[in-house]
Amino acid sequence: MIVAAGSDIGAHLVEHYLRQGAEVAGTYRQWDDRIARLEGLGAKMFVLDISSAEQIEVFASRLRNAEFFWDVLISAPGLLAPIGNFFSLDFDAWERSVMINSTSQLRLLHAVHGLRGRSPKIVFFAGGGTNSSFDNYSAYCLGKLSLIKMTELLDSECPYLQVSIIGTGWVNTKIHRQTLAAGSAAGSNFERTKEYLTSSQALGATVEDVAQCIDWCIAAERDAVGGRNFSLVHDDWRNPAFLERLKSNPNSHKLRRLS
Repeated sequence: MIVAAGSDIGAHLVEHYLRQGAEVAGTYRQWDDRIARLEGLGAKMFVLDISSAEQIEVFASRLRNAEFFWDVLISAPGLLAPIGNFFSLDFDAWERSVMINSTSQLRLLHAVHGLRGRSPKIVFFAGGGTNSSFDNYSAYCLGKLSLIKMTELLDSECPYLQVSIIGTGWVNTKIHRQTLAAGSAAGSNFERTKEYLTSSQALGATVEDVAQCIDWCIAAERDAVGGRNFSLVHDDWRNPAFLERLKSNPNSHKLRRLS
């Protein structure tokens, strides 16, 4: 199951898993040619505004009626906006963004928890600001940090789940349009984003890199990846020895206080 399958990363993942022969269900906010193409390839597509509790309940009900059970749930919603100094922003918009980046995704997981298969695996997406301040993106940053901690909590409370979260770093997707639209309110990240998007060099990761990192994560043993936060760019996940290092340190790749 791919939540936010209409996003650039989500759509790539749908095709990635269809090619592997999986049965794939995805959610989208607005019908367009991309969604039609995914459905034509065989994905079961469901309209869903993840900020709506009512729509989440309807979505879960439709899955139950279709007797659809998920083995892997990949939750890809992400919203950078509103961008700017905290006190300059409309609080309702700020709060809604925090919810979309965190609790709305957890509400969906809660609603479809009973539709899990025998060995359920869950992958969330982290965002910027995990290890330093991410000025002007407080709603996005706070939401993603909440998901990182909830990943660890779910892993600890629910030994039948394998839950991980991955930070992708720079990926050339349409989410960056929100920073361009924010202009100077985005601070230094405005110029960095323009430079990244207009560079002739292949900067950042690709959507296929993201798919490969997720494949690595869901294929790994639970005691190596469960409850942990990974960086696609900075972690040595392509090295088999990395898994052994993770198993030997249960605190590794989790939120901890440094002193």
